[in-house]
Amino acid sequence: MSAGDGARERHGRRSGAEGRAAPTAAVLRTKLRLQDLDHDGRAVLVRADFNVPVAGGVVTDDTRIIGTVPTLRYLQRAGARVVVMSHLGRPKGQRIAELSLYPIAGVLAERLGTHVEFVSDCVGPSVQAAVDDLKPGGVLMLENLRFHAGERANDATFAAALADLADAYVNDAFGASHRDHASIASVPLVAPRAAAGDLLQREVSMLSRVLVQPEAPFALVLGGAKVSDKVAVIGNLLPLIDRMLIGGAMANAFLAAQGREIGRSLAPQDAISQAAELLAAAAAADVEVVLPDDLVAAPAIDRPDRAHVVIEIPADEMALDLGPETRGRFAAALAGARTVVWNGPMGVFETPEFAAGTRSMAESIAALSPPAFTVIGGGDTAAAAEKFSISSRVSHVSTGGGASLDLLAGRILPGVSALTDRELYGGDVG
Repeated sequence: MSAGDGARERHGRRSGAEGRAAPTAAVLRTKLRLQDLDHDGRAVLVRADFNVPVAGGVVTDDTRIIGTVPTLRYLQRAGARVVVMSHLGRPKGQRIAELSLYPIAGVLAERLGTHVEFVSDCVGPSVQAAVDDLKPGGVLMLENLRFHAGERANDATFAAALADLADAYVNDAFGASHRDHASIASVPLVAPRAAAGDLLQREVSMLSRVLVQPEAPFALVLGGAKVSDKVAVIGNLLPLIDRMLIGGAMANAFLAAQGREIGRSLAPQDAISQAAELLAAAAAADVEVVLPDDLVAAPAIDRPDRAHVVIEIPADEMALDLGPETRGRFAAALAGARTVVWNGPMGVFETPEFAAGTRSMAESIAALSPPAFTVIGGGDTAAAAEKFSISSRVSHVSTGGGASLDLLAGRILPGVSALTDRELYGGDVG
C-alpha cells in the first residue's frame, strides 16, 4: 500500500464518510445573499474590511480592497446608492489623522474606475446628507468607524445610527466577521435587511471545503507567534489531518515541550504546556508532527548580521527562522499532499536574513496546486504569499487572519449569524 493509500485509510477511519461539520457555512446557507435583494435606487450600507497597511498616506497593499470590488460593482450595476464603511487600525475612539480612510477612498476609486465620495464621519447629519445626495450607482465612503468608541463597544445607539443610513446592509468584511463589534454584529440585526456579499460568501465556501471531506493526505502547516491562537484549530482539524508541520515562534513551545534548548526564544510556560497536550493528542490520533531540527538564530531580530544556523539555540540567542535542513524536511513532508492549510509564517520573513523558511514554505505549497487544494490563511501569511509572488498559484488566499482561524476551529462567525434569515423573505434556504 502506498503512502497516499495509507493516509486515505487513516483519514477515512478518523473522520468517517460525513466529514467534519462546517457550522458557519451551514448558517450562511440560511441567510440572505447579495443577489436576493432588489437594490435599485436603494441606499445599501456595505461593511468592508479595508484595514490595510498605509504608510505616509499611501496604501501599500490593496488586496482587501480588490476583494470587495465584485460586490460593489454588482451593487452599482443594480442601481444601488452604495455606502461603504470600514475600520482602520486601533484609534481607540479618537480621531487620528494617520488612520483616516481618505487615502483608501482614492485607491477604491481607482479599482472601481469611478468617483468615490468621502465624508469625514460615519454617523450624523452631514453623513445622512451625503447619503441622500448619492445618485444610483454612486459610491460614498464613510470615515473610520473606530473613531467612535461605540464601534468596538458594540454600542446599540451607534449601531442604530449606522443602520438608519440605508435601506439594506451587506457584509463583505470577512476579515472582521469574527468580531462582536457594532458594524458587524449589531447593525445587521437592526437594519431592514442584511445580506452576505460576494467576498464573504466566497471565503466561507472555500475555507469550509477543508472541513467537509477534504482529500487525503491532508497537511496542516502552522507558524506565527502564539500557540493559544491555534489550539482550537488543531483540535477541530486533528480528526482530519494526516500530518502537521509547525514552524515560526510557536515551534519554540513544541521544542521546549520535547526538552530542547530554546535560548531566549519566546515560549511562555502555558504555551509549553499546551504544546505538550497537543503533541499527546496528535500521537493518539495517529497524526505525524514535523518540527524543526536546525534553526537560524541571532541575539535579536535587529541583529541579522549575527544570524547563523544552530541545532540547540544558545542561551543568549533566539530562533528567528527555519534552518536549511528543516526547510528540506518540510518540503518533503508536503510532497504528495492533496489538501494543505497554511496559517502563520515560518520566521521573521520581513527581514531578508530570516525569510528563507517562509519563502521555502510558500514555494513548496504553490508547487502542489493543482491538483492539491491549497489554502493560505490571512494576515501575515497572506502578506508572505504576496511578498513571494505565489498568491495566484494556490487555491485560495484568505483576506481574514482571525476570522479564518475561527471558521476552521468550527466556530460560527458573529458577522454571519447576525444576517437576515432568507425564509423571512420567502427565499430558498435549501
